Amino acid sequence: MDEGVLLRPTGSQWPDGDGPVVGSVPHVIEVVRPDGGVTAATPAPAGPRAVTGDAGPFRTVATWAPPTTTGRVDVRLDVEHRGDVPTDACIRVRAFLPAAPEAPWWLVPGAFYGENRPAACDRLFPRFEPGADDPARMVSDRWEFRADRAATPAVLAWAGPGGVALVAPETTPVGMTGLGLAHHAATGVGSVHLTFPFREGPVSYAGSATPVPAETSTYRWAPGERVTLRFAVYAMGPDRHAYAPILREEHERVRSGSPLRPWVDVEEAANLAAEGLHRWHYAEPGVLLETVGFDREVSGRDGLSVDRQAMHVGWVSGIPWAYALLAHARRRGKTAAGADAARVVDLICDNLSPSGTFWGVWYAEHGWQQSWSPTAGLLHSRTLAEASLFLARALELGEDVRAAHPGWEAALRSNLDAVVRRQRPDGNLGSAHHAETGEVLSWDGAAGLTWVAALAESERWDGPDGADGAYLAAAVRAGEHYAQFVDREFIHGAPEDVDLAPTSEDGYVAVMSYVALHRRTGEPRWLDLARRAADWMLTFRYAYNTAFPAGTLLDTYAFATRGADNASPSNQHLHAYGLVCTQELAELSAATGDPYYAERAAETLACFRQLVARFDGDFNAYRGMASERYYQTACFQPKGMLLTLSHAWTVGALLLGCEQALARPAALLADPV
Repeated sequence: MDEGVLLRPTGSQWPDGDGPVVGSVPHVIEVVRPDGGVTAATPAPAGPRAVTGDAGPFRTVATWAPPTTTGRVDVRLDVEHRGDVPTDACIRVRAFLPAAPEAPWWLVPGAFYGENRPAACDRLFPRFEPGADDPARMVSDRWEFRADRAATPAVLAWAGPGGVALVAPETTPVGMTGLGLAHHAATGVGSVHLTFPFREGPVSYAGSATPVPAETSTYRWAPGERVTLRFAVYAMGPDRHAYAPILREEHERVRSGSPLRPWVDVEEAANLAAEGLHRWHYAEPGVLLETVGFDREVSGRDGLSVDRQAMHVGWVSGIPWAYALLAHARRRGKTAAGADAARVVDLICDNLSPSGTFWGVWYAEHGWQQSWSPTAGLLHSRTLAEASLFLARALELGEDVRAAHPGWEAALRSNLDAVVRRQRPDGNLGSAHHAETGEVLSWDGAAGLTWVAALAESERWDGPDGADGAYLAAAVRAGEHYAQFVDREFIHGAPEDVDLAPTSEDGYVAVMSYVALHRRTGEPRWLDLARRAADWMLTFRYAYNTAFPAGTLLDTYAFATRGADNASPSNQHLHAYGLVCTQELAELSAATGDPYYAERAAETLACFRQLVARFDGDFNAYRGMASERYYQTACFQPKGMLLTLSHAWTVGALLLGCEQALARPAALLADPV
């Protein structure tokens, strides 16, 4: 740690700049050959805050600006190729962390979190493990990624007394940037690096349990060519939440270069989404079909060959989106749509499982069944809780709704009473429940956090004539239990289909639950947890517009990715589910006096007012349809493609976000710049 540029955090706790050394940059550059071989430059002073070095035919000069008040250090790296013949090579900048007894904690926003994949997770995708080298199972102690996998092109790590962050543009004059991390188990030293252009390794992740060969790119340097590369370095203290101001500052810097491009205003988007949800997803006997194909000539209106003849009670279908349709129909006087939305809720509430909760999924061929799981009888906590939360909201639409649908109240009370009875003394509400016995089948992860919002928002049923405070008491106990996930910056387990992976959906759940607790109690602790959860959630939200390959659908329609969320490190595609907490982000801004969270919610609402079909035939869809997946990187499908299926939740989430925005025009109707 006594060579090269030493990195120390700044701030009020180190007023004289005497913070601990948390990283070092011992070399100006490393030159990476196509075969992966590396030549490191030998550094030498080149003037005030400048270092030069030669590596093979390359001469570099790195000029370090003084730290800003936020601790950002901008670096200009001038690279000159002095060889006589063209050379294929990448340029790499690496920062080393101090040796520490524990492995570093990593963050590549939206793409990599700590170990990233818990050892017990049954879904395979990249995992960090000290000393590991098992590419076939995607377990390694070093990883490199292309920048468009990241919501903000940055790589951060903490070890010992603090951490280091490297932030770069997604693309430079030599191509897309690479983001890397590595750890040497024998020495206990970790490092983070940027590579220009990117390299991936030890393998590339394409969305399945089988990795593909590592993707690499190089740049052909012409004799005498000179290129300037720019990036930024931060030194951080030991608090992992130090990422929040860094990513916020980068978002502020790049957003003007990533304009928003909504196709329609909020009112028209609400009309389109409501029409799509009702016209294409509603079906007898009162269900919202989960997926509907764009191409009706192939699938037919009954959709038997393409459409998914199923409905979850929450999450990807069911009550949340029926609630959005019902709220819209009441506001706009759409009697038929409102009646059908109510029928969906009726069907779900009239068919509870033997254990007293909702079922997981309705199938056209099999009726009511469990959640998506190989475990017999398993019901997923997040799905049940989200259905309960939006059922409570439906009951708040008016006294006429409560009078017309007494079964809704009974179903809500049954679900909430069941989960309160099962709560552990430490507050854990369980992640999986047995449909018949009510036994809690899993206590792992944070899927049970969703119940906090449902319990906290059910105040009407929590008085002396109802649960007599039991719902709030359970919500508080659970809020305290699940706070550890927020504090660790690793919330995981919310979606049924990715097991124990960290996901953007875990962030939405946490924000909704802690805002609900603060709304109900006014306690500052819940507001602080809501803020921290929102910061973590926003690590998944794209701060920039990635460039799509020419001629692809997303390029042709100039799809702007700013405001969209990467679903998870396991499901690397952009999705619209972040619209589910539009209301909560607005409330968070109002409660904290910080407009940032409402502005980020407005970005998401603007983003997904793109590619909602305005007429039959629009981007080969039918009016009101919207896709689930927008492929922004090399995962599942080639970058620039669009999944040609409309999902009940995608149009439902857009409808919900629009209705919530229309209810708060001062906070959310104006599109941010």
